[in-house]
Amino acid sequence: MVELKTYSGHIRNHRALCEELAIDPSLPRERKEEAILLAAYRRWGGDMANHLHGMYSLAIYDADNDTLFCLRDPFGTKPFYYYMTDDGQLLYGTTIREILETDGVCKRLNRKMLQIYLTMTYTTGEETFFEGVKKLLPGRYMTFKNGEIQITRYFRPTFHPDESKTLEEWADELHTTVAAVMAEVKTEDEYVESFLSGGVDSSYVLAMSDAPACNSCGYDDSRLDESGLARETATLLGRQFNRCLITPEEYFGIVPYVMYHMEQPLGDASAVAFALGCIATAKGTGICYSGEGADEFFGGYNMYRNAERYGDNLKTFYVGNTNIMKEEEKRRLLKVYYDNFEPIDLVRSIYEENEGLDPLSKMSDVDIQVWLEGDIYLNVDKMSRAAGLEVRMPLTDRRIFDIASRMPSRFKVTEEQNKVALRTAAAKVLPEEIAFRQKLGFVVPIRMWMADDRYNGDVRKKFNSPMAAEFFHLDEINAIFDAYVGGNSDNWRKVWTIYTFLVWYEEYFIKR
Repeated sequence: MVELKTYSGHIRNHRALCEELAIDPSLPRERKEEAILLAAYRRWGGDMANHLHGMYSLAIYDADNDTLFCLRDPFGTKPFYYYMTDDGQLLYGTTIREILETDGVCKRLNRKMLQIYLTMTYTTGEETFFEGVKKLLPGRYMTFKNGEIQITRYFRPTFHPDESKTLEEWADELHTTVAAVMAEVKTEDEYVESFLSGGVDSSYVLAMSDAPACNSCGYDDSRLDESGLARETATLLGRQFNRCLITPEEYFGIVPYVMYHMEQPLGDASAVAFALGCIATAKGTGICYSGEGADEFFGGYNMYRNAERYGDNLKTFYVGNTNIMKEEEKRRLLKVYYDNFEPIDLVRSIYEENEGLDPLSKMSDVDIQVWLEGDIYLNVDKMSRAAGLEVRMPLTDRRIFDIASRMPSRFKVTEEQNKVALRTAAAKVLPEEIAFRQKLGFVVPIRMWMADDRYNGDVRKKFNSPMAAEFFHLDEINAIFDAYVGGNSDNWRKVWTIYTFLVWYEEYFIKR
């Protein structure tokens, strides 16, 4: 007998699996996916993930073998946590809070993770900010039997450039695959809307979908407001356009909510805007598309254009998409500094795996394994679930990554353009001015807002609190803050990262 103990996600290829595993396709979604997962485990055991497409984390108890089987999808779109008690019990779940709320669990801060966080603005690796609570990393499954944990890696990103195709051939293959994935991401009876920014990824997803409406965040500051570009795309595609206007008061007011539901601190300023976007979108739909994954798969970030210049030096400094504090600065700021515990140590094994690849592939590999899981997918999962919204990311798919893994880097990034092949594919359904529009990113006016005394009162308060003094030398962090308010806007990320940690710590260790 096998039993599905916990599950979070969406299985895309459910139609094919129902046929292959002899499951009634007319079952309600929840029962159908449970039947698929249990039948897949019975047939394929630990290899079941190689037959699934979608977003998922789960635990199955196999009573016949007295074994707990836990699985996380290849890219880590859905989190999975576990904790071993002093008496040998394994606690597990798709949220940290359900573990912390179990009798007998002692909630303790894993202080050394702050050292990683101040550089990366998120956490990476197996450890979390709670002592003893660990993450099952992407592309792994875990078994627990006779008191022993065994973790097996079934997938890792690998790159094998194929020089035999032209740009148009790559674009054709990608476009055909995106169309096939889009045909799977919803059933006929599901109503789905789509997030839409001014960029190509979300525009491509919307164009390839039948979503009747799309949702965007905007600001009063036209310099940083992409919603006008998004509205143009929506109008062109004949879709209803919904705009969530974010004010500084709303933005700062929801930060405690975001840090609480995130469960670990996250210094990505766009997470707060995304939370507000999810809340607004959930008023009109229970399911929404989003375009995550394409940047990391197909060379979407502007810094990727420097890959060749970085060369083999990457392995000495590149730890992912963000790197905001060096070790010397953290030594000055922190009251407790752990020697021999640096972010680069946590990615060294990735560089060992990708030895011999070109620099862009190495950067992509790090971001896929570290940045996507630690920041992007965490944000999407936590904020959508908190709002009661299910977000599906069609471009995060193993079949789409397979194309990226074979595509030579010159079809991803050139001196003039990024995501070249993906933009070429998108141009099949979008005007070129949209498909090849310069990437802006999910911008937030926090750089200006946080320097404004009308909005930064809580930042200043927390930077001078006894709570902050537990971790930081107050004169040092206030020097960063004062320099920022005084005009050094480059300091905003450092201020925000310290502030979000303090808000998170207050939520989990002072208020509760």
